[in-house]
Amino acid sequence: MTKISRRRFISGAGTLLAMPMLVPSGCVSACKSRRPLPSERINVGMLGYGTMAQDNIGNFLHNDSVQVISICDPVSEGPLYGYRAERMGGREPGRRKVNEFYAAKNEKPGYDGCKVFNDFREMLDDPSLDAVCISTPDHWHALHTIWAAKKGKHIYGQKPLYLTLLEGRAMVRAVQRSGITFQTGAQSRSNDYFRMACEMVRNNRIGKVQRIEVGLNKGHSTFGKTPEQLSERPLAKPPAYVDFDLWLGPAPERSFTPKIHHPMQWRYNLEYSCGMLTDFAAHQLDIMQWALNKDGEEPVALENIKGRLPPPTDLYNTIAEPFSFEIVYNDGVRVFVSTEYPYGCHFYGENNKKIYVTNGKLETNPAELVREKIKDDEIQLIRSGQQEKNFIENIYSGGVPISPVAAGFSSLTPAVLAHIGMRLERTSLKWQASKTRFEGDPEADKLLAPHMRGPWRLDI
Repeated sequence: MTKISRRRFISGAGTLLAMPMLVPSGCVSACKSRRPLPSERINVGMLGYGTMAQDNIGNFLHNDSVQVISICDPVSEGPLYGYRAERMGGREPGRRKVNEFYAAKNEKPGYDGCKVFNDFREMLDDPSLDAVCISTPDHWHALHTIWAAKKGKHIYGQKPLYLTLLEGRAMVRAVQRSGITFQTGAQSRSNDYFRMACEMVRNNRIGKVQRIEVGLNKGHSTFGKTPEQLSERPLAKPPAYVDFDLWLGPAPERSFTPKIHHPMQWRYNLEYSCGMLTDFAAHQLDIMQWALNKDGEEPVALENIKGRLPPPTDLYNTIAEPFSFEIVYNDGVRVFVSTEYPYGCHFYGENNKKIYVTNGKLETNPAELVREKIKDDEIQLIRSGQQEKNFIENIYSGGVPISPVAAGFSSLTPAVLAHIGMRLERTSLKWQASKTRFEGDPEADKLLAPHMRGPWRLDI
């Protein structure tokens, strides 16, 4: 396996934390990012073809400015994808989907123009590839992004963008130095209800904001799998359809265990994810910071942290119980986050005015508030209509997409920091963003850096 880094990853939190960003060496010289002409199609590859990729590949296929040319996945064809374990996933189902779509659209029976790859490095070496959609497990997001940026490929990155904070720093720096277009898959920004709520807050429709509450979900789901399919007994060898060593990548080596290695279930193990906390925070904290105009801003403290993780030896060891924490910003704004609130964002203003927005719902008090139009001379946020479409448009223009990498990074930061507090049973943490370290808590600092297996390294 080829090493990602030519230099050894520097161990020790002290050395790492002295560097606010981890910079991919040679990135600027290696990048050959291209802005296609309006007359040219943008060639897109799907990096990962599981549940999320199947949900959004259609937005690329149906875009006449796009040609999906490749699918990459260490799974050739495997079962139990989807929210009810009803789908097949992997590179071969992806290839069939693409070929069948273009065969029907262009009336070309037997179309076979979609390439497949097991190893993402081979896919990214394709000079005809302009952009990738990264839909892999969370523990891969940082390395896939850094590698793709270094290759000059534009990136649509599914959330949550990173597993550890220093990975996130490295992603931001790699994207910014490469000059590529990066869009975070935070689809709520392309939803009219969420945009309208944020515009109302920005334009003082509820007066000065008095309190902000963000409701998140908790728990562990089986996603339709049977007890046998969730066995805790490791298999003697992984299923033949998966290159399991490559699937694990930077994560610790271990045997294929159905309970955590079947599709979707990896989200509940700390080696691959921070669970529902970061999964849902990447949406709702993103809307909170959009409404408050805090894209790119990090908190100064996390306070009143409550929540207990299962024992680290459990296979499902991400938090499942109720949790809560308060985000404190430098200007004194405090955001209350809890699984006890209804899912979504609540903004409380003056004179009992309030806004509540969630998936498929926007409520205001008074009710007629929602009908007040935003004037031409007021703050108007981007109306993208669709995240993928906005991504493609900004590849052509070189403009800033609706969910740039800095916004995706900062929306996740409070949740990642709070998660560290829960792991260490801290009730509060003071965060020094300029130094990328906690104030007076070296034990917490150690959880900021990734621990990567074997040859896999962040290239610094």
